[in-house]
Amino acid sequence: SPSNVSSRQLSVDELYLSDTGGQYLDGTTDITRTMHWGVPTPFQKEAYTRVLMGNIDLSRLVFPADTAGRTVEAFARQALWKVGLNYGHGTGHGIGNFLSVHEWPVGFQSNNIPLTKGMFTSIEPGYYQDGEFGIRIEDIALVVEAQTEKPFLTFEVVSLVPYDRNLIDVDLLSKEQIQYLNAYYETIRERVGPELRRQQLEEEFAWLQRNTEP
Repeated sequence: SPSNVSSRQLSVDELYLSDTGGQYLDGTTDITRTMHWGVPTPFQKEAYTRVLMGNIDLSRLVFPADTAGRTVEAFARQALWKVGLNYGHGTGHGIGNFLSVHEWPVGFQSNNIPLTKGMFTSIEPGYYQDGEFGIRIEDIALVVEAQTEKPFLTFEVVSLVPYDRNLIDVDLLSKEQIQYLNAYYETIRERVGPELRRQQLEEEFAWLQRNTEP
């Protein structure tokens, strides 16, 4: 809760982490985005990009049915681990349909049950520099069947919110990660754009188009 003691003025010279969500009759949302409205430092850009790489690597992973979340959790951390960085919280949690935002027993911890088709989980790697800034990128993903000969699984990200282009160092991304990102942005345009137009939200539509460029 803000107060005259703890509140301070926002500026364009720092990172902001926004953890948002709502409960609706047809579902629950839990989405975190990190943004910088000025000029981020090279380290901030690298840290953000590596968090994004981890988010993408886990989101696009294809894995055997009934795999435990803890078995694949490291895919969200490997881009950070390569340069000696890490984060101290879980990589994701189950999310209820108009139920709990943190819905046990789905997730990526050692006490979570194996992932199966139809489960919803968050995917939310991060990085935090004590006393300076915090980064987290959180999406909600649905466990779905992969397009493989044998019954394997993958994730379908259902959160449709662009990432902050100002913080992405494209040179760090692999070709596959860029392809995933472009496909994700195209999905956002196709699903969100027409609804903004329907509601005559032209300013918001223009913002969406700018922030989902390839």
